[in-house]
Amino acid sequence: MASKVLSAAVIGLDAELVEVEADLLNQLPAMAIVGLPDKAVEESKERVKSAIKNSGIDFPRKKVTINLAPADVKKEGPSYDLPIAVSVLLAMNMVNLPDAWDRIIFIGELALDGLLRPVSGVIAIALAAKAKGITSIYLPKINADEASLIDGIDIYPVVSLHQLITHFNGTEKIAIHERGDVVSFFTNDEESEYDIAYVKGQESVKRCLEIAAAGGHNILMSGPPGSGKTMLAKAMATILPDMTLEESLEVTKIFSIAGEFTRGGFLVTRRPFRSPHHTASGVSLVGGGSWPKPGEISLAHRGVLFLDEFPEFPRNVLENLRQPLEDGIVSISRAQATLQFPAKFILVAAMNPCPCGYLNDTARNCVCTPTQIIKYQKKISGPLLDRIDLHIEVPKVEFDKLTSEKSGETSREVKFRVQGARNIQIKRFMGLGIFTNSEMRAQHLKEFCKVDKDTLDLLKNAVNQMKLSARSYHRILKIARTIADLSNEEYIRLEHISEAIQYRPKME
Repeated sequence: MASKVLSAAVIGLDAELVEVEADLLNQLPAMAIVGLPDKAVEESKERVKSAIKNSGIDFPRKKVTINLAPADVKKEGPSYDLPIAVSVLLAMNMVNLPDAWDRIIFIGELALDGLLRPVSGVIAIALAAKAKGITSIYLPKINADEASLIDGIDIYPVVSLHQLITHFNGTEKIAIHERGDVVSFFTNDEESEYDIAYVKGQESVKRCLEIAAAGGHNILMSGPPGSGKTMLAKAMATILPDMTLEESLEVTKIFSIAGEFTRGGFLVTRRPFRSPHHTASGVSLVGGGSWPKPGEISLAHRGVLFLDEFPEFPRNVLENLRQPLEDGIVSISRAQATLQFPAKFILVAAMNPCPCGYLNDTARNCVCTPTQIIKYQKKISGPLLDRIDLHIEVPKVEFDKLTSEKSGETSREVKFRVQGARNIQIKRFMGLGIFTNSEMRAQHLKEFCKVDKDTLDLLKNAVNQMKLSARSYHRILKIARTIADLSNEEYIRLEHISEAIQYRPKME
């Protein structure tokens, strides 16, 4: 007689329930898995055989057929090991499941000795299970903390297949995993080694970073080698406001599906800081693969994506950023389906002004030819530059400032102002589905970025003289709105617009 248990397949950022059926046939011993499995699922039959044998049960000397339904959904990864083993044991009458078997799902990778190894995508599976009325999840013990972030569902941490067999046969019950106090994970005020106070000088750049953090704006820093661009970018992560529980779960879900938690940890409480090398491929940056997985821009969701040596990235890779920078999502189309991953990140890019790095430097002469400089700067397209809100030059730090004992503001002090500006934005955009000024659309600008006649005249002159695009005009208004929020001003004033205009490129 065929047996049936439930598992789940991760598709994009969501999960879908999968029925795992097993049937024993009086034919020559063999094991077949059907239902669109990938190579990892195909190989599970060897792991399952050894795990069952090493749990003290002889594997049946019959043909074992495993069906993963629905058959038109691709199954990948080793998380089907445990449900396949349970289904086989159920068909052998070696375990007794409760009557409410359709309210239980199993996930987990089996070692040859029957121990369970962690799997990815646990939060997505727990969320889908809860939505489908599942009441219990049996999974590897290492994944239990991660799954317990989702309340309203019983989590059973399993150490080995043998332990699960004794549990269902009533010999030794597995205790339900206790849900910890999630809020307690957000009380860590540990000082960062990249505190903004450690950056000597660069007050104008620090101000620009504060504006970017407060409004969620993208920023491009240009300056000679050694001027502190990388250190400033890393300090950016220390002045961002604390994550809310909702944001933390959202980011944790992405990290879980990407397999970031199989090496430890289960909750993202700090805003992500991702810094891919300039040799990164387009797929690694935006996501993809034969069955799409999140890329670096999704792993940077609600945090910072730092692209050092910006022009050294292949141009076709950088062009992939245009849609995510505008929409906050990335759409990946494949023959089977079109998947969307969130990508609301702050882009922090750094570049040298020329190949040698010393263009316009007062201390060293640039050795690049005009043709080399133009070719270098043209590696970044105009439409991509137009999507970057803040453009700032990072000059070389003078020796007196490097050796000065005077320290600037700490990250905690700057973060306090940034948090205040974010609180204003959260209140302003309540119910609109957006959280920061950078996410405003045209209809929001009309309502929240009203200016008087003098300010409008200044904007008009700037647009005409700097030949700004409509997008650049809107971005100036958004930046000015953020500057006003940092000053706790209800209305955008002339000085806010004046400062915002300074952060546009000199030549558009």
